[in-house]
Amino acid sequence: MVPTARKGDVEAQHGDEEKIELAAKVEERAEGLGSNGIDDAPTELSEKEEESHEYITGLKLLAVLGSVTLSGFLLFLDRTIIGTAIPSITTHFHSLPDIGWYMAAYELASASLQPLTGRMLTSYSNKWTYLVFFAIFELGCLVCGLAISSSMLIGGRAIAGLGASGLLTGAITIIAGVVPLRKRPLYTGIYFGVLEIGTLCGPLIGGALTEYASWRWCFYINLPIGAVAAVFLTLVDVPELTAKERFTPSLVRETLPELDLLGFALFAPAAIMFLLALQLGGTSYGWSSSVVVGLFCGAGATAIAFLWWEKHMGDRAMIPFSLAKQCIVWCSALNGAALIVTIFVDGQYIPIYFQSVLGYKPAMSGVNTLPVHLSQMTAILLSGFLIPRVGYYLPFAAVGLAVSAIGNGLMSTFSPTTKTGMWIGYQIILGFGRGLALQTGIIAVQNALPPQKIPVGIAFVIFCQNLAGAIFIQVGNAIFTRSLASELRAHAPSVSPEAAFHAGASPSAVRALVPKGSPELDGVLQAFANSIDKVFYMAAAICLGGMLCAMGMGWVDTRKDKKASETG
Repeated sequence: MVPTARKGDVEAQHGDEEKIELAAKVEERAEGLGSNGIDDAPTELSEKEEESHEYITGLKLLAVLGSVTLSGFLLFLDRTIIGTAIPSITTHFHSLPDIGWYMAAYELASASLQPLTGRMLTSYSNKWTYLVFFAIFELGCLVCGLAISSSMLIGGRAIAGLGASGLLTGAITIIAGVVPLRKRPLYTGIYFGVLEIGTLCGPLIGGALTEYASWRWCFYINLPIGAVAAVFLTLVDVPELTAKERFTPSLVRETLPELDLLGFALFAPAAIMFLLALQLGGTSYGWSSSVVVGLFCGAGATAIAFLWWEKHMGDRAMIPFSLAKQCIVWCSALNGAALIVTIFVDGQYIPIYFQSVLGYKPAMSGVNTLPVHLSQMTAILLSGFLIPRVGYYLPFAAVGLAVSAIGNGLMSTFSPTTKTGMWIGYQIILGFGRGLALQTGIIAVQNALPPQKIPVGIAFVIFCQNLAGAIFIQVGNAIFTRSLASELRAHAPSVSPEAAFHAGASPSAVRALVPKGSPELDGVLQAFANSIDKVFYMAAAICLGGMLCAMGMGWVDTRKDKKASETG
């Protein structure tokens, strides 16, 4: 008897044929792009891709979104939990000049690997790539918790940063694969809103753990919660944004040359030498010393070699020039970089102000940062709700950075006698501005690029954010330490800068710099306050620069996709 095909088999075969045909069209479209490697305008094929893609719903969607959101929560918790712990860490290791490295090592490692994550997500499974990066992040947290020296802690932060490099890009890419384009602003807003809860909880949890347990638990806390998120994501099949080959050793051999490892090997030492020069110049060595000049020259020479290699590699480069030349892409990257700089710099120095200058203990200093985080979370959710309805993200980007600049400018007036209502109000203004603009860069890139370019585009934006964060955290640290040295000579001559650097920034250590009841205590506190204020000047200037960059992000109506899908 001749076997007859069942209806389900015929439908399945037909569905496979459609997927193969769609994959072929995607490949054909990628090969037929312009010289810049990017299709500038939506095409009929992109609409067909959107309609043919199988999105998940129900419990599977909940499990995927829940897993990446929970791990993202830990990512942002880790970025802010250390802020309230840093004063105690510097006192424990006698390492006040290292405060910049506790954040910069993390951001530099993340930035170094960031462009490669986009390539990995383009070639390999989104889910498993994400899980590998998450495992590296968790390992870094473990090393930090076990640290016996400041150098070991910095090393742990670097490992965590390597893992973190793939988490934000991976999460956004996964979200893009499981929800339609017209719904992504909403889900992206929810994702960043939950991440902001992590940002909100970080100072509170970090302060409580530092004060009542140990600062080491600020890192240990990520391990059990992360295991839960990893298990849930492992159990669910995650749809890919575009068709990919099955993972095999031969696929690794084929794609490894596409990862531009030489570009990574050139970029990392250039950035490290530059940051070391910023840290050592003016403190351990003079700015004109052979060590500092040599580091700057080495960084410059290596950076030139890196740029030449990237141009030579073309679209296979770690940072594709064809992508960076897109006005919307690089303006979105610079706009996002300005936001991240103010988030990281403010997140580090606001707790130092509360503890070192106002004398609050870690737990209470975490509570005092609630206004900036609550207002930022409110603005993130508000912008996620309004952008799909207004259709235009550019106003949110420009206004958000302008308001952030105003907030930083107001905080530059902080002193030992600043009233409670003032520092609460200034933080609310700052946080609301940051929240309005935070997700606009990602939305702009998602709308500007075709699906196969989205992971690389997002990776480029986050690369710029992390690199700017690493650089300007160290610039802020240089401003703070050099200012503190000069301010102490002016306001508390009996206190040597070396003694202050060795003491750290905890409330008790700062007040122990002078004898109890000494009139010079007011001078010490004023010196710390003035030094922190100068860091806020820098953050305000960077926000203004980011506001100008927002003007090039494109006046694009994101509602067109929704209208096309409804009429198509």
